Amino acid sequence: MLSRKNKLLLFKLLSLFSVVRGYNILVITLAQYLASIYILAPDVPLRKVVFDLNLFLIVTASALTIAGGYIINNFYDAEKDLINKPTKSMLDRLVSQRFKLTTYFILNFLAVLAASYISFRAVLFFSAYIFGIWFYSHKLKRIPFLGNLVSATLAIAPFFVVFVYYRNFETVIFVHALFLFLLILAREMIKDLESIPGDLAQNRNTIPITYGPKVSKLMITFLIGLTLIPALLLIRSFDIGYMYLYFMGSIVFLIIFLVLLWKAESQKHYVWLHNILKFIIVAGVFSILLINVDLVLNRIL
Repeated sequence: MLSRKNKLLLFKLLSLFSVVRGYNILVITLAQYLASIYILAPDVPLRKVVFDLNLFLIVTASALTIAGGYIINNFYDAEKDLINKPTKSMLDRLVSQRFKLTTYFILNFLAVLAASYISFRAVLFFSAYIFGIWFYSHKLKRIPFLGNLVSATLAIAPFFVVFVYYRNFETVIFVHALFLFLLILAREMIKDLESIPGDLAQNRNTIPITYGPKVSKLMITFLIGLTLIPALLLIRSFDIGYMYLYFMGSIVFLIIFLVLLWKAESQKHYVWLHNILKFIIVAGVFSILLINVDLVLNRIL
């Protein structure tokens, strides 16, 4: 049996893991490595990619920066989350705001330190990335649509830095990135519908509050329609192995999503819609393996 002190420590660790959304960071880290192996550097030996110190430092700096970003976002959204996510918020509050801020500065310092081993340009990028996340959390997220646009841009930034590192400028990569960006942007706008009660209490001017849920739904529908374009292009015009099955499945899920969107009325409905988009995004990470099944089965370290 754990002592009371050890139980408290365990709950605080779980609280911190919840605040930094450790599960999301694990998925992003995996996605960066899989994208590097199968999309950005498919001709580079697997061992060279996996054990590339610079790539490891890029992924580490990204993870640390994103973790810090979740902390500062949680810091600014503490009161709103009490209304929208009461259970999660109670767990998050096991760690004090002061400790969260201290951890935030330590994580950002470690991220810049890791970047300094790569190059000065990497330091500039991650410094700008850290500032961008803070400025978004502090100011931009309160501006309708611009906040959503910036949030989606920040979300794909970790993949952009890996893309620049490998200097792979093939069209298929831009189409992949466009699909992901539009999907994340639609998800950010669904989160606004999901967060209406908390945003109303905090007098925040999100799209559904300023212009109404119907306008928000029209904009999300337009974004999903745009998302279908890169999905169809990837299926018809590029060699993506068996990953075409993922994009075909995504199209089906997105059509179902649109039907459910226009029937949705409550916060519970919007949470389900949010989870559908999240599932498509996470499934896309693992479906990268389908690009080259032979590589998965036969390639030896």
